[in-house]
Amino acid sequence: MKSETHPDYHLINVKMTDGTIIQMKSTWGAEGDTLALDVDPSVHPAWTGGTSRLLDTGGRVSKFKNKYAGLGF
Repeated sequence: MKSETHPDYHLINVKMTDGTIIQMKSTWGAEGDTLALDVDPSVHPAWTGGTSRLLDTGGRVSKFKNKYAGLGF
C-alpha cells in the first residue's frame, strides 16, 4: 500500500445524545477531537427496531393506500 494515499486513522471521542462519551477510531478530525452526534444509534428506532407512528399529514398516507389498494400494499 502507498503510505500517502490513505487518510490518517486515529482515536476520537464520540459524544452520544445522552452525554456519554466513547472512543472510536476514525478518519474524521484529528487525534482526540470530539464528535457530537445529533442522532444517537443507541436510542434511535432505526437501529433499535423500535416502533414509531407514521404521521398522516393531509391524508397523504390514506390517499396513497386508496390509490394502490389493489397492488397488495
